[in-house]
This record gives sequence, C-alpha cells and structure tokens, in this order.
Amino acid sequence: MTIYFQGSFQRGFGTYPLKGDALRAAALTAIEAGYRAFDTAQMYGNEAETGAALASSGIARNDLCITTKVHPDNYCEEKFLPSVEASLKALQVDRVDALLLHWPPADGDVAPSLRLLQSAREKGLADAIGVSNYTARMMHVARAVIDEPLVTNQVEFHPLVDQRKLLAAASETGIPLSSYASIARGEVFKHGLFAEIGRTYGKSAAQVVLRWILQKGVPLNTMSTKPENIRANFDIMDFTLSSIDMERIDALNATGYRIIKAGQLPWAPEWD
Repeated sequence: MTIYFQGSFQRGFGTYPLKGDALRAAALTAIEAGYRAFDTAQMYGNEAETGAALASSGIARNDLCITTKVHPDNYCEEKFLPSVEASLKALQVDRVDALLLHWPPADGDVAPSLRLLQSAREKGLADAIGVSNYTARMMHVARAVIDEPLVTNQVEFHPLVDQRKLLAAASETGIPLSSYASIARGEVFKHGLFAEIGRTYGKSAAQVVLRWILQKGVPLNTMSTKPENIRANFDIMDFTLSSIDMERIDALNATGYRIIKAGQLPWAPEWD
C-alpha cells in the first residue's frame, strides 16, 4: 500500500488548469518548497507536462506521490485500461501512486467503473485507487462493490460549504476525504474572519483556511503560480487553530458556496 496522505503528502500540489511553461515553473517551485505529492488528471490535458516537470526535478520517483484521474468518457472496458496506460506513458512512470475515478458516471451507476478501477490496480498500474466527487451514498455503494480499499474521495472541501455528511460517510466507510478547491478559488477572501484569525497566529488568511482543512482530518491540494503563495500554502504545519477558532470558521459552512453545482457538468451528481 502506498504511503498516500502520510507526512508531507498531506499537502499536495494541484496542476489544474496549468499548462506549458507555467506548469513547469510552478511544479519546480513546489518541489523546492517541499511538495512531493502532485495531482493531475486525464481531463486536465497536462499529464505529459506534469510528468516532464517531475522527471526534470531530480527528485527520486519513490519520494514522489503522483495522482491522476480517469476521464468519465473512458469508463468502458475497451477504453479504461488503454487510457490509464496512456496516462502512465505521459507521466513517464510505470505506475501511479493513486488512480482515481474523476467523476461518477452520468447515469449514477458507479459499480462498473469501480470494477474497472480495481482491475487497473490488480494489473499493477496503480499502487492505490480512489474516487472523486462521490456522494455519501456512492461512498457506501463503493465500499460494498469492490474489495480493494479506496484511499480517498477527492471532493470540493473548504469552509464555505457544509460537507458534514461526507465526513460522516468517510468515517462509516473508511474512505478518507481529500480536498480540491481548498480556498474556494479565492471566494474565502471575501470573508474577513480568516485574516482576523490569521493575525492572531502570524499567518495569512489562506494559511488559516488550509490549516482548518487539515484539522478536519482532510488532506488537501492547492495550486498557485506565485512562488510566495506556493511556499506559504505548504508552510502550515507550525501552528494549530484553537477549538474556538475552528468553531468560528465552522459557522461559515452555512454560506453554502459551491463552485461546481449539480447539473453544471454532465457527471455532477445531486450533492449531499
């Protein structure tokens, strides 16, 4: 089993929507800052550029945790494994540390794609497997459908959306959550509470948000092209939010801000 989400791998660098020179520069800055977990996807169209950047970094493969995600258009027997093999070739690796299903299938029947995902693991194409954008119900179905443990359900997770049902499902199924859109694509900065709390700890508003996510027990992914932000997003392990500050931030869950709404994409489900 991979050491997915242990130690420094709790803080991953997301590559969406980066491409070209911007991706290479950001990834190498992230390596320098201490990141060793990198997240990409077939849908992003940047696996080859991500692979090239990591290959040029000088970091040993075993010291990296690479995650990619299968496009829903490839959730069929004739496409699934060939698409994963193409991803590995693009990433310049013989297996990924974690292979995820990027979205539930449009018809909501998660069982067939989960079995295909398990077959990729059995063929040695991934050290671990997981899912993304699953509802609580889907997490329970997944746990019943396949024997292989799922290392994550990667979901939109930030203080402006209430994900208590998914956190409960994570506890019930043993499928941990991990976050994307960890600062709600900047929406959190419209709320002065984070900067106010940050002044108490000598940290930025973004660092407070990211620390809140980690203290919820949720590993996170962040993305930036600015070197100072890349470094700051990684530098969140030297302070702990008090229970009072955690509760103040929790109250913002009622904002109900969600970046990707049901129906916005063909595969976006009715969220919990």
